[in-house]
Amino acid sequence: MRECDILIIGGGVVGCAIARELSKYELKTILLEKECDVCMGTSGRNSGVAHAGFYVQSGTLKAELNVKGHRMLPSLCSELGVPYEEVGKLVVAKKAEEIPYLRKLKETGDRNGTHGLEIIDGEEVKGLEPNIRAFAALYSPSSAILDPFDLTIALAENALSNGVRIILSTKVEDIKKKKDNFTVKTNKVSYRSKIVVNSAGLYSDKIAAMVGIDKYRIYPCRGEYHILDKNRRNLIKHLVYPVPPKDVGGLGVHITPTIHGNIMLGPSAEYICEPEVSTTCEVMDQLYNEARELLPEISRMDFIRSFSGVRPKLTPAGSTKAADFVIEEDPQTPGFINLIGIESPGLTAAPAIAEKVAAMVGDSTELRSKEEFNPRRKPKIGFNQLPDEEKARLIKEDPAYGRIVCRCESVTEREVLDALDNPFKVRNIDAIKRRCRAGMGRCQSGFCLPKIVEIMEEHHSMTEKDLRLNCEGSELFIGRAKDLRRK
Repeated sequence: MRECDILIIGGGVVGCAIARELSKYELKTILLEKECDVCMGTSGRNSGVAHAGFYVQSGTLKAELNVKGHRMLPSLCSELGVPYEEVGKLVVAKKAEEIPYLRKLKETGDRNGTHGLEIIDGEEVKGLEPNIRAFAALYSPSSAILDPFDLTIALAENALSNGVRIILSTKVEDIKKKKDNFTVKTNKVSYRSKIVVNSAGLYSDKIAAMVGIDKYRIYPCRGEYHILDKNRRNLIKHLVYPVPPKDVGGLGVHITPTIHGNIMLGPSAEYICEPEVSTTCEVMDQLYNEARELLPEISRMDFIRSFSGVRPKLTPAGSTKAADFVIEEDPQTPGFINLIGIESPGLTAAPAIAEKVAAMVGDSTELRSKEEFNPRRKPKIGFNQLPDEEKARLIKEDPAYGRIVCRCESVTEREVLDALDNPFKVRNIDAIKRRCRAGMGRCQSGFCLPKIVEIMEEHHSMTEKDLRLNCEGSELFIGRAKDLRRK
């Protein structure tokens, strides 16, 4: 039995933001994540957009935390060394009949406190985005992009460096309330905690049910995406969203520039029975055709990868009303803080959610500030972004900087080694991708995978049984060919 003051369940962006916020105080905090790394669920499979706050219904908790989180993100990203870029957003009306929707969005944004919104005509849109077809658009200059992997990992690393224990590959199996604390049973050991924070995302309803709170149900809603090659990045400069179709439970297929120079198309919105991140031919075709209505210059030849993510919705298919965030301490189960239905704009709202949860913890536990709290994390600047003089200096000091492993993303051997030596000791192919982008380029690791495997074997003495795509059960090899031939 391991004891702590606060136990957080879930290592997505919200759970890691809460861990980092609580690391400011003299508390024994533990975060449990069932996967072998942080950011492996909804948080790592989204558009990477910092939403300005005009899509969410005024007067809701979601609207309040969206706008507050959006204002907090620039300074938070600066502290954590996470790139953050205000590219602006255009919500595009393709015909005059869609103008009232733009006005409605602007009114909502103005009520919510979103800054700088204006409706512009087709000529002004053309001036901002020459390749976009539009009759008019709502322009939001403060909408921004960031890397959700980078932000979540940075939050987790900063929390870890400030004393939070982050325990991976640990699945919660049962929770019992005993007097003034909770006993949390996992697939490994049990924990005793005064306060439990349920930030389990797609599984938050199941975690709540473990303590008898069975009034919530999560409805998984899948969104599929295409990723375009970097050589098409010049097609757009801003986030480009359409006026959403009336019969779809989402914002329509939007065109999103990424912080790394790609463009994404998506997401779709499809309710499914169980969380499943496969992609479908039908939806992939739909994404392409709808995106071409806004941006005719794209081609199927531009796609380098497709993927999907799943939103934890609190409303079923066909519902016309969006559900608000649920962030509450159940009165019948004091000390158990539920975060249910934290879908978009959860990434944007994460720092504000973390502050709110910390305040709720403070209602029952004394929060004493930690004098040695360090809010900063050293930024990780890609080798290919450095000036030539700096590159030459680094290569002279460490020849591993002079050996390119991933040609598409210009990732060096040293960067792969640094990714393998991450604070959580997560050593698999996806962990390397998330930390240095090796394998995320045009060839999707076709060139660099053998070299990465070689590095993992040589520098970390990993055998074929240790080499995985991600978590246990995703082994890349069954043995060596010469050994199998002998058998």
